[in-house]
Amino acid sequence: MEFILTTAIKKLLRLKKRIKVIRGGTSAGKTFGILPLLIDKAIREPNLEISVVSESIPHLRRGALKDFLKIIMALGRYNDAQFNKSTLKYTFANGSYIEFFSVDQPDKLRGARRTILYVNECNNIDFESYYQLAIRTSGDIWLDYNPTSAFWVDKEILTQSDVDFITLTYLDNEALSETIVQEIEAAKVKALTSTYWANWWQVYGLGQTGSLEGVCITDWQEIDLPTDARILCYGMDFGYSNDPTSLVTMYKYNDAYIFDELIYKKGLLNSEISNLLKANNVNNFVYADSAEPKSIAELNSYGHNVLPVTKGKDSILFGLNLINQNKVYVTSRSKNLINELRNYIWQTDKTGIKMNRPIDAYNHAIDAMRYAMTSQLENPHKGNYFIY
Repeated sequence: MEFILTTAIKKLLRLKKRIKVIRGGTSAGKTFGILPLLIDKAIREPNLEISVVSESIPHLRRGALKDFLKIIMALGRYNDAQFNKSTLKYTFANGSYIEFFSVDQPDKLRGARRTILYVNECNNIDFESYYQLAIRTSGDIWLDYNPTSAFWVDKEILTQSDVDFITLTYLDNEALSETIVQEIEAAKVKALTSTYWANWWQVYGLGQTGSLEGVCITDWQEIDLPTDARILCYGMDFGYSNDPTSLVTMYKYNDAYIFDELIYKKGLLNSEISNLLKANNVNNFVYADSAEPKSIAELNSYGHNVLPVTKGKDSILFGLNLINQNKVYVTSRSKNLINELRNYIWQTDKTGIKMNRPIDAYNHAIDAMRYAMTSQLENPHKGNYFIY
């Protein structure tokens, strides 16, 4: 890999305020712009403590950590003996280090203080996690994101005075191949006749805030779980190798329903699911995908109350309609469910016209949510009762 001083890096060098917010479209060079600056600073200044944080370790390995290793190798600065692959921490000869961790590591989130913080794709974490990191950071804070929709940065950060804010696009990244540029710009043509592609171009081409057109579940809000919310039941969608097993709790709260994500993990055996159910004190009924009768039977043999969800014609549409017809909240800590809700959209035909069926993606926690909702609200009493 050849290191290129891109326009994106030149623009980042002009940012002088403590908090630096970088909004950008796809392939804008956000990560490849910020990381070289952090590496350079760590080399020049001794004993700096730099944290690069994202939503999960797998996300870091696929993104920021992978890019960091590419960059430091391209700069000719990599020393394998200085990289602890267990803790994901690279220590420089002068005592400075760059560490990589995720917000789902509580000991890290509320642990040691640092000099510099970089939150990669910060729209994938909640504000409380960011705040816990920020109050333990003495120096600069870097935040980057794709602006798929407005979130806490708009309300909590950009209103502050000590903030630099820039927008980057693919045109700021001269390191891109012509093939990738052509693929991105193909969306500009599609945007002329498709509302989906118009919004995609707005977000990923121009780096402007938008929202994915045609989301299936339209009216929901984040909330911290009230202490007086009452558990109705649980919903579970089975996964394994490629898809996560998802479990959500459904609560009744005044005239609304609250969903709280408990499990979202790939590769779980039924015995491991059972252990997680016990660890989370899941005692009420769990409504699960009826297409997995063996898994349901095995979980029940461990002492759980797992029931198959009745699936009729158009059961997906029926469940989505139930969710949309009711007041729904999602707990702020349910990061995977929130991500799915923002990306679960209706399919469109070749002309961009919305079809009456959703895409088969971003639907694992939503399926669990739908199973719980359907099992409760298909009853004519519409949720005015509880599981006994």
